[in-house]
Amino acid sequence: MTNSITQNALKALLYELVTLPKPGLVDPLNQGPHPDMDVYTFVNSSLSLEEYFANAETLGRTFTKTDLTQLFFQLRQKGITAEQKMVTATNGINTHKGAIFALGIFVCAESYCTTNHTELFTTIQKMCNGLVKHDLVQNNQLKTAGEQEFYKYGAGGARAQAEQGYPVVRDTALPFLKNSTGSFQTRLLDTLMKIATITEDSNFIKRAGSYDSIRCLHKKAAAYLTAGGYATTEGRQKLLQLNAECLANNYSLGGCADLLIVTIFVALERGYI
Repeated sequence: MTNSITQNALKALLYELVTLPKPGLVDPLNQGPHPDMDVYTFVNSSLSLEEYFANAETLGRTFTKTDLTQLFFQLRQKGITAEQKMVTATNGINTHKGAIFALGIFVCAESYCTTNHTELFTTIQKMCNGLVKHDLVQNNQLKTAGEQEFYKYGAGGARAQAEQGYPVVRDTALPFLKNSTGSFQTRLLDTLMKIATITEDSNFIKRAGSYDSIRCLHKKAAAYLTAGGYATTEGRQKLLQLNAECLANNYSLGGCADLLIVTIFVALERGYI
């Protein structure tokens, strides 16, 4: 029987998937700049990860050692297997690699916190302590977009967010979603754009080919929110314009999507949505 933490992890993946229109991302009406993916690819990918999230929940609940970095590296081994299952389910397409990393951490940490009565974001910091140095400073093999951008620009990407305890989620996205109003669609789209106002999205930077391009994204996302977000005609027009720009330039907001997913997960766990 699927426990509530695992169930909320799957819900978070699917809630993000069906939210539309998302600039530079796959949704039920739009493939975005991802011609090799569609909504069905993401459904298959999401369902393939149920066992991984169940394993992550078990790891967090049963871990008894004091060094939480050991918990992270045990989780990472489960994540390697999960990536293999994901690729099999999608016929070789990388749909949820970022979510396997981020959401796996949140599921594992939430389970640990529930058992040990600790604070979620502090627990994540302890789990991921030294991660940037371990993975990036001491690694000369440039594989992922995040790894390449660390060496080009000094941006730690997803690993830096994890090591810092996901401040974008803790300080910005989660409070924003909690206090948001309107339809579910509006709340999630506005939260995505709130994330896009401050996140150094490695997917976006890679496709844009310039670190400076992220400042332009921040400004456009902020302008959308200033216009009133998806609840207003002007806000919707700005979102559709940004979506058109992403399609024309092959831009993806994959990093922002991963942060939205974990924000949704915590909001579900806390009863904010």
